[in-house]
Amino acid sequence: MRKHTIFTMVAFGCTVAGLLAGTAAAEAKIIPFTISLDSKNEVPPANAHATGKGTARYDTVTMELTYRVSYSGLTGEPIMAHFHGPAAPGVNAGVAVPVPKGSSGLANPIVGSATLTEAQAADLMAGKYYFNIHTDANKGGELRGQVVPAKGGMKPDAMKKM
Repeated sequence: MRKHTIFTMVAFGCTVAGLLAGTAAAEAKIIPFTISLDSKNEVPPANAHATGKGTARYDTVTMELTYRVSYSGLTGEPIMAHFHGPAAPGVNAGVAVPVPKGSSGLANPIVGSATLTEAQAADLMAGKYYFNIHTDANKGGELRGQVVPAKGGMKPDAMKKM
């Protein structure tokens, strides 16, 4: 009888653990963001006419931020790119998430991912991050765009490209 009771308790514990794990997975969310980049968004505005656009998504369970940013009209090759924050539009901030250069530099589009801390995730969710691309002609930044929640969610084809 004692073996049966222990077995029942172990089985019950495994069932509860499985249910809790299933609940956590069910609460996972992928949150989509958009980025509209323009030289005029730089502070102060860059002497350039570059534009760009990007998409990002944040996984609330893995805390991974995945991004894809394309650009055009830069004065030269990009020498650096990163997410800055926390900052509202029109306000400068330090680098929060660096974007590593790949084997081909910062090829167009820039694609990557980073794992955020809880504080970084909170700033991202509050709209306090911006994406910035630097060139030799504009070392302080040539192209900037605020990272904002996507209206109506991200289109399925944009998600596939990430």
